Amino acid sequence: MPSKVLIIGAGPSGTACAATLHRLGHEVVVVDKATFPRDKCCGDGLTTNALRILEELEFDPARVPDWQTCSDVEMRSFSGRKIDLPLPSIGGQFAAIAPRAQLDHALVEHCRDMGITIHEGCAFESITHHDTNGISVRVENLGELTVDYVVAADGMWSPVRKSLGLSTQGYLGEWHAFRQYASNVTGTSKDRLHVWFDKDLLPGYAWSFPLKGGRANVGFGILRGGKYSVQEMKDLWPNLLQRPHIREALGATAVMEDRHTAWPIPARVTTAALSSGRVLFVGDAACVTDTLTGEGIGQALLSGQLAGQAIIKTGNREASIARRNYDKLVKQHLFADHRMSVTLGKILQSSIGARGALRLASLTPWTRRNFVRWMFEDEPRAAAFTPRRWHKGFLKRDGAFKNYG
Repeated sequence: MPSKVLIIGAGPSGTACAATLHRLGHEVVVVDKATFPRDKCCGDGLTTNALRILEELEFDPARVPDWQTCSDVEMRSFSGRKIDLPLPSIGGQFAAIAPRAQLDHALVEHCRDMGITIHEGCAFESITHHDTNGISVRVENLGELTVDYVVAADGMWSPVRKSLGLSTQGYLGEWHAFRQYASNVTGTSKDRLHVWFDKDLLPGYAWSFPLKGGRANVGFGILRGGKYSVQEMKDLWPNLLQRPHIREALGATAVMEDRHTAWPIPARVTTAALSSGRVLFVGDAACVTDTLTGEGIGQALLSGQLAGQAIIKTGNREASIARRNYDKLVKQHLFADHRMSVTLGKILQSSIGARGALRLASLTPWTRRNFVRWMFEDEPRAAAFTPRRWHKGFLKRDGAFKNYG
């Protein structure tokens, strides 16, 4: 018998969960307090892992007007050394840039076209009943909804998590990032993805991701508790934009649009509560962001898929089995990679460690080719140390959307 599922939040994790469940006949309702399209502060980058999941969900990149495929990556060490890292030129897409305002709206419309009910402008208000037989939730403009499961895809400060008494007071995430769009970009940032490892940002980095129409997403992110406070990061932003290597990449005519935006990034999936009763947490609500890079779209999509798979596998059995299924899947797919990222982050905190890592990456054409594929999660971060993930063609798989563009 199909389950009734309420998904709170229509971002990548929520829509991925909705699509996964709907395709196998489960009754799904998605609610979101926002009205789409809406902006979401983000670097806008899509890794190979994210692209493959979108393809599995039968998503069409053409839905995103400013979808930009990337094939060239330039990394710059704090010493000024530049490293060119080419992504594969055949076999599909291995990295892309998609503005979140457009991507999230496109995912919502994709789900609607599948026949999934999505209510915008409808915020979660409270859980009114929760026991072994079901869960009832009060939603703005909709009243009370009774379902078998709730999937909380409602962000880092999840109101659902708070209502269950599971929030950590004062939690501000592991990363903090700033982003601003630039137009009239004429330098190499016009069509090349840049990553700058400036010494004062380690183990964080600055970036420039190309968009269509001579625009770019420019930003930087650093771990909390490091050299800079959040206020100092705000003061650093105009200085960073004037650094010669960044100005050169953007070009002399580049103009920063509007004001910069900032956001905290949760990255502690191994210690976060993943479920409670008939509620499963996904995306930022489960703190699934990669703690090495701050990248979270791929992890959000994956966690949404896994929550859907856990509910499907459980069927009509008790909710505790769904929780066990989901917790097990998240541990299998995300825990080892998180721990690997934590270890590498500690190495990159020192200039010696960062210098050594970049030298190793640039050693040969083989190391350059595979380092960039590893960086963009062509294979899971810790795949080399988790033999169950080894397969024929390891690090030789095609990307995604081979027939697009």
